[in-house]
Amino acid sequence: MTQKISTTIKIGRQNWLTVVRMVEFGAYLADEQGTEVLLPSRYIETPLRPGDEIEVFVYTDSEDRPIATTEHPFAQVGEVAFLQVVEVNRIGAFLDWGLMKNLLVPFREQKFTMKQGGIYPVYIYLDHASGRIAASAKIEKYLGNTLPTYKRGDAVTALVLQHEELGYKVVVDNLFMGMLYHNELFSQIVVGQETRAYVKQVRPDGKIDLTLSDRAERRQGDLADVILQHLRDNGGSTTITDSSTPDEIKATFHCSKKDYKKALGALYKARLITITPASVTIM
Repeated sequence: MTQKISTTIKIGRQNWLTVVRMVEFGAYLADEQGTEVLLPSRYIETPLRPGDEIEVFVYTDSEDRPIATTEHPFAQVGEVAFLQVVEVNRIGAFLDWGLMKNLLVPFREQKFTMKQGGIYPVYIYLDHASGRIAASAKIEKYLGNTLPTYKRGDAVTALVLQHEELGYKVVVDNLFMGMLYHNELFSQIVVGQETRAYVKQVRPDGKIDLTLSDRAERRQGDLADVILQHLRDNGGSTTITDSSTPDEIKATFHCSKKDYKKALGALYKARLITITPASVTIM
């Protein structure tokens, strides 16, 4: 097994730790500094011996003691996820995040009162004062605390947070807020979806404008292949030309008219197609 031991135990994150001793009720694991945490026997899937290294998730039990598990939560500290409310009481709302102990969203961290059964986007954080893991629906409070250093064309992971008039608000790499605008969308996306996106620009306020399309050259190359395949599948020709409407082009090729015209131009220069005012034909 590859050695990936953390230098200190991270509460609310995955950790690579070393088995230091076995006990009747589980195994004690330690980091390089000797800090120990218990892995209860119910999570030990294969026999362990002192010196073995194992990856575990560390969180806090009902008495706020660090505890290890081999189970994987739906999300970790420092991440945004859509989670379902399984209980509401006088303390707040409790979310199912894939572990035995549910995740608390205190009332002060709710934008509006959460209801049992509802699914909400939340940011998972570690309360350093209490040492407890909690979640907040006030996501923007925890993001964008540093300025992003992305360049145009950089690939990122975007979690679609909510639909707005101009497009979709997204969380970028669990660190920043961004937008996917309607005029940049040539395929369907839905709230809660995680998708690969590309940086168009970083605004002065630190928010990021994104596109789902890769850099222009690669995008046009991929589109050229799609056009050629479309021609082959339709008898070698199409009536969708560079004079067609943007809606016609988008409906068939899921791209902008600008990209379609550039891809046609590249195919024409390569002598792979002929273009007339009424049709495009493969050569």
